[in-house]
Amino acid sequence: MSQFVYTPPDTPLDILHEDHELVFVNKPAGLLSVPGRGADRADCLVARLQVAFPEILLVHRLDLDTSGVMVFARSPHAQRHLGLQFEKRQTRKTYIARVHGMPTGGSGRVDLPLTVDWPNRPRQMVCHQTGRPAQTDWKVIRTEDTGARLRLMPVTGRSHQLRVHMLALGHPILGDPIYATGAALAHPRLMLHAQGLRLRHPDGGKGMTVTAPVPF
Repeated sequence: MSQFVYTPPDTPLDILHEDHELVFVNKPAGLLSVPGRGADRADCLVARLQVAFPEILLVHRLDLDTSGVMVFARSPHAQRHLGLQFEKRQTRKTYIARVHGMPTGGSGRVDLPLTVDWPNRPRQMVCHQTGRPAQTDWKVIRTEDTGARLRLMPVTGRSHQLRVHMLALGHPILGDPIYATGAALAHPRLMLHAQGLRLRHPDGGKGMTVTAPVPF
């Protein structure tokens, strides 16, 4: 496997919503959510946000190769409030993915426990002995040339969950640099986008949904 070189996109911040407690951002593919190891991986979404919002606090993450909606807190209260919502699975996340091949049945749930594949980190894998419970609901939106466009709704939030679950179905996400092979790998980016995030506002608890347009 070739040595990974971090070349984050030089694009302006795409703020989807901001108020006194929250900032929603459309993260581009190829940009780390938080700093990686080493000075060459210091550029990340939280660092860019800190320029405009010095008080910004991390709530959750998206994989480097995944684009889409992320929410950040602007106060310790908001961070705690949102953190509990994620922990208790009270948020609702919707992703759009393009996969290789056509899943049968049109919709379903993948219920397979996941754990880290230690010799091959950061790969994750299905493991019924030591894996943590993980569930993903999926639905076909439409068929495409050699595959399908799916709506993915994770019930749990394990590392690489959507990517490993789709691989386990036999339909890897197109352009996945870790899990796709052959024709499925030959795409300019990972075809996975966090399209929508629904949560309760920390100030008053009102439900809100923020979406980001799918770039592929």
